[in-house]
Amino acid sequence: MQIMDSPARYGAVSRFFHWSIAGLMIWQFLGMAIKVMLGRDAALTGMIAGSHQSLGFVLFVLIVLRVIWALANLHRRPPHEAGLAGLAAKAGHVVLYALMILVPAVALIRAWGSDRAYVVFGWPVFPARAEGDVVQWAVDLGGNWHGEAGWLLAVLIVGHAVMAIWHTAVRRDGTMTRMAGAAV
Repeated sequence: MQIMDSPARYGAVSRFFHWSIAGLMIWQFLGMAIKVMLGRDAALTGMIAGSHQSLGFVLFVLIVLRVIWALANLHRRPPHEAGLAGLAAKAGHVVLYALMILVPAVALIRAWGSDRAYVVFGWPVFPARAEGDVVQWAVDLGGNWHGEAGWLLAVLIVGHAVMAIWHTAVRRDGTMTRMAGAAV
């Protein structure tokens, strides 16, 4: 099993981060879509979106580790194609990584400043602040950016998946194979 990335394919650690983060994000977006469609009080909303905070925390940790791993493997990874398409792919990945950090980071900042306790799988991370101790700029930052940036991230993830499918079905250049772990 290849642990490190190589010019031919992504290693096992990169693939683990990619696919586990993808699965957790699908769950997160599904939960929020159900919440929007059915409302906060629907049973299905509680079942799926009820894990949003805890899984968001797990996602943040995985994403930070993924960024560190990606930087450590930066010069080993499969190269992007040359030209404008390659630059667009690089820019797209930078924006994806930035939003993957931003979305949970502003939620954590909001949770830190809020009058509600932030609990991850039953463990308190931030205690509830008294009404007079709320850090309003932190609450506003998360309130203004978490959801909107999250939906922007969802749109970019769909674009990322569409491009992976396009590379597989139209270009047949082995892009998806490299993330699946097989040599091209």
